[in-house]
Amino acid sequence: MQREQVINLAAGPSQLPPPVLEKAAAGLLNYEGTGIGLAELSHRSPEFKALTESLEQSIRTILDVPPTHSILFTQGGGCGQFSAVVLNLLARHHILYPNLKDEERIADYVITGSWSKKAADEARVLFSRPEGVPGPKVNVVVDARQHSESGKSFEGIPPHEKFHFSPEPAYIYYCENETVDGVQFSSDPDSPAAFPFHLLPPSAPDSAPIPLIGDHSSSFLSRPIPNLAQHALIYAGAQKNVGPSGLTILIVRKDLLVDTVAATKFGATPVPTTMSYKTLADNSSLYHTPPMFSMYVSLLAVQYYLEKGGIEELRKANEIKQRRVYEALDEGVQAGVFHGKVQAHSRSWMNVTFVLSNPDAEKRFLEEAQQIGLRGVKGHRSVGGIRFSIYNAVTNAQVDTIVAFMRKFVQGEAIKA
Repeated sequence: MQREQVINLAAGPSQLPPPVLEKAAAGLLNYEGTGIGLAELSHRSPEFKALTESLEQSIRTILDVPPTHSILFTQGGGCGQFSAVVLNLLARHHILYPNLKDEERIADYVITGSWSKKAADEARVLFSRPEGVPGPKVNVVVDARQHSESGKSFEGIPPHEKFHFSPEPAYIYYCENETVDGVQFSSDPDSPAAFPFHLLPPSAPDSAPIPLIGDHSSSFLSRPIPNLAQHALIYAGAQKNVGPSGLTILIVRKDLLVDTVAATKFGATPVPTTMSYKTLADNSSLYHTPPMFSMYVSLLAVQYYLEKGGIEELRKANEIKQRRVYEALDEGVQAGVFHGKVQAHSRSWMNVTFVLSNPDAEKRFLEEAQQIGLRGVKGHRSVGGIRFSIYNAVTNAQVDTIVAFMRKFVQGEAIKA
């Protein structure tokens, strides 16, 4: 098959705009007239330093990131940040509150899907101490499974009255869009599925603000980030809406850039040098060789999106795309062919998840999708079903194909019935 015959709906790595890939291909052979390909260029060269600065400024521009926050580039993906968040935030907490006992340190986790659950699990691993020695604790603010029909699955954002934050946690963690489950916080502040910023605990008098941490990996650059400046850290893997895998983007409020080595004197767990946010910031993300090609493609993608109108145009386009796909899904639900997995107010704009009401029909659905060039539509191995990931680079014309296929499949199943 040719590229134009395929629609890549994988959850990540995912489809990228062809003009971006064409520029990147040229840069692989000869970057900016240097006679050296990007993959051969030294990360200490003035050309790559300029690239890093351009990527930082482009992200700052498209998201309107305030000067209170640094933008950093690292490796390790979201899973790497599950650990880095714990280590850096606890180091900060030890510096601020050196006399606090370990067992009095609490991290709040909002669990709305598979990835926030994994993040909380990793925190428990890093909080563990030798038997009989108390350590920090994870407070589950809310577990969405407990508010689902089955009591076992992630089906939506729980009601705000079910959120129970700690009075003074070391930090608060949430995942904005759950890629596996297709659950997302609403960007409408009046929605019952919006993140409850109004319920966040206030900082004690004369205390540092309680850090809010947001994993925005699979929604980054798809629409504006609500209350961006209120976050202490927003992180995202690039491989959904921005670029190839390998790059993790951090938007870090500067009070989080603490001396993690000094924190060990107050009992904090040592932070590996390459995971320290301060090390990254002090070295302009170039402490060691960064994911250079991923950064290059990400720069081209962000510049491309800026040329197309920026974050508001991306929001408009993504709102239309997801609405059209969900309309077709709902038609299939009404016909008894599809079964939606997520409550309407909590549906992800990026990852549309559903199952076939007749399990035998799923194999036919996947086979027929493959025949017309739809790739990566099988749901995550942990939950099964179908998943359409309609990230930024998926076009309206491609959505036409997706929607037409869904409707044709529903009609075919109705005839068989």
